[in-house]
Amino acid sequence: MLRTLAGQAALRSLQPALRAELHTSAICLGQRKKVKESKTAIREERKRAKDAARLYAVLGVPRGQRDKWPQCELAKVVITEEKLHAEDAEQLVDFPEGNIKVPSNLNYGIAGENKKMLFEVLPTLTAERGVTTFNQNTVQQTEEAMQQEIQKANMFAKLVNLRNANSKGIAYENRRRCIAMFSTPENPNDTGRPEVQAAILTLKIRNLWAHLLKFRMDIDNRRALRQMVHQRAKILKYLKRKDRDRYEAILPQLGLDTGSVEGELVI
Repeated sequence: MLRTLAGQAALRSLQPALRAELHTSAICLGQRKKVKESKTAIREERKRAKDAARLYAVLGVPRGQRDKWPQCELAKVVITEEKLHAEDAEQLVDFPEGNIKVPSNLNYGIAGENKKMLFEVLPTLTAERGVTTFNQNTVQQTEEAMQQEIQKANMFAKLVNLRNANSKGIAYENRRRCIAMFSTPENPNDTGRPEVQAAILTLKIRNLWAHLLKFRMDIDNRRALRQMVHQRAKILKYLKRKDRDRYEAILPQLGLDTGSVEGELVI
């Protein structure tokens, strides 16, 4: 009996201590949770700052400011898949025997005089090939040959349409446009010009950045991105030493800011 009473008294004396211990544990857990949340917030803020510095170096977008790329001249010139599918304009080449539908964007660098030669001059020359005498059947034979050539030209136009090109074909067309845009009239194909090289590198950097946003574990292309960013900065710094006016003129055309070229580039 005495043992039972003693045990109950001991339990009653331990209950306040147990309650205090449990209460203290809850407070400690709450404090630990607050410390963990604060550390997580600090890590996220550091990550945002690092991402902003990376964006500044890669895309030339200062933190808290709008991207200059959509309004720059290079973005208006280059071709993307969205632009290709949005543009449906076709040029009609009229002949008495029919029409040739020429797409607005052609692959393999077909433009200008080459485009005119392929779709305006060549069908007529091919249809009249071998005609040395004129008789009552010559006109009918020439018309039939011209209809066949128009059919061939329409099939060829579909074949060289830039919509049917792969990524390499689109990249080739964009490089050709960069060279034509940033070269001088005296030398229209000056691939060694610093402005041309910086424009082509900027286009490559943006395409690679879009790829890395989808495939974040692509370590090899991350290294390639760093190399291209530093190579572009090196070219633009050389242009700044050579001609500061050209340097200040090219930056807005590429949608870049001076901080994405000068100083320490954190990528």
